[in-house]
Amino acid sequence: MTPTEIAAQVDPPLSGFRVLELGNFIAAPFASRIFADFGAEVVKIERPGVGDELRGWRRSRGKTSMMFRTVARNKKSLTLDLRTDEGRELVLDLVRKTDVVIENFRPGTLERWGLGPVELSEANPDVVLVRISGYGQTGPYRDRAGFGGVAEAFAGLRHVTGHADRAPVRPAAPIGDALAGLYGAVGALMLLLARANGRPHDGPRVADVALYESVFMAMESLVPDLDAYGTVRQRTAGNLPGVVPSGVYPTADGQSVVIAGNSSGAFTRLMTAIGRTDLAEDPTLADGDARYAREVELDGSISEWTGRHSAPEVVEILGAAGVPVGPVHDATAIAEDPHVLARGMVRPLKVVVDDEPEEIRFPGVVPRVPGAPGELRWAGPELGEHTDEVLSGVLGLRAERLAALRERGVI
Repeated sequence: MTPTEIAAQVDPPLSGFRVLELGNFIAAPFASRIFADFGAEVVKIERPGVGDELRGWRRSRGKTSMMFRTVARNKKSLTLDLRTDEGRELVLDLVRKTDVVIENFRPGTLERWGLGPVELSEANPDVVLVRISGYGQTGPYRDRAGFGGVAEAFAGLRHVTGHADRAPVRPAAPIGDALAGLYGAVGALMLLLARANGRPHDGPRVADVALYESVFMAMESLVPDLDAYGTVRQRTAGNLPGVVPSGVYPTADGQSVVIAGNSSGAFTRLMTAIGRTDLAEDPTLADGDARYAREVELDGSISEWTGRHSAPEVVEILGAAGVPVGPVHDATAIAEDPHVLARGMVRPLKVVVDDEPEEIRFPGVVPRVPGAPGELRWAGPELGEHTDEVLSGVLGLRAERLAALRERGVI
């Protein structure tokens, strides 16, 4: 039975929950997409006539980017001008029928609009509010504008990314935004679970997520290493300090593979598989620190061996030996990989790019929840596609009221 067939027979885990997304770009929409993938009704509020700026990012044709279609999938788009009194009242009316509100404006923005935590909790004492910002809602930097790339630099990720003899580089994916989105979703779910268990809460139920803190939490023992060993981590290209052997190795067909032989067991199996039993049996290499001291020698031995085999051969030989190994995939390889396809991680949808619907492949749903799976139902919607549906279906507004609101530019 396919994931779609299974999903059609059971309710997803978050069905029955309603989420109001007041965010733009990536971080807050990433968090709400997790709810949408697992059945929650996610209503994305967008500015009339403008919408989320992500609609115009990384787009070579058509009116709406695939980036937006991906991040906003399974959501409903409702256009509403939050700067108007009527827009504010409509949002509060929706909040009264909402479980979670997720926003990523600069701190103080919602308060200026009369939609801060106090107003939202007065409208609905049970509502959960997730606030994602560059530096958090408190502290001396709270008012600074913050994007994911800046947060990655502030939290130390950029400093350790790249080659030692070159300037820092950024990861080629929105790591800071994705991490903040994950922490936002986790924060919302924790507060919902506490609410369901009747746990008392002092004041509005708010999860305060800072982009830089989300990245900092992924930086392992960056600061503890400073205090304990006086070590300030620097750029080490593709390898992690002290994690040896582990890295990217070239192959005979011009490709690359990642090999992680840094645990004692994996190291022995790796060295044996590449014909270096002398290294596999060397008692002085049984310790991770000892292997780190001989990093150049070990990486050279591995590269010499991988350079005599194609990437598929390396993956097959080392994989059979129980060594963690994998190819360095590009988009084409991912979309055609049999394991990716078997796990349902590439899902085709019909999407209008220019004028006619085309089949576009989108990422699947994570995590897998057998028995009550999430599902990819539709790609990110057109601007305001669900405005009338939500305002009439949830709030009971009649056609005459909707027409008047639209004429005044509120929706």
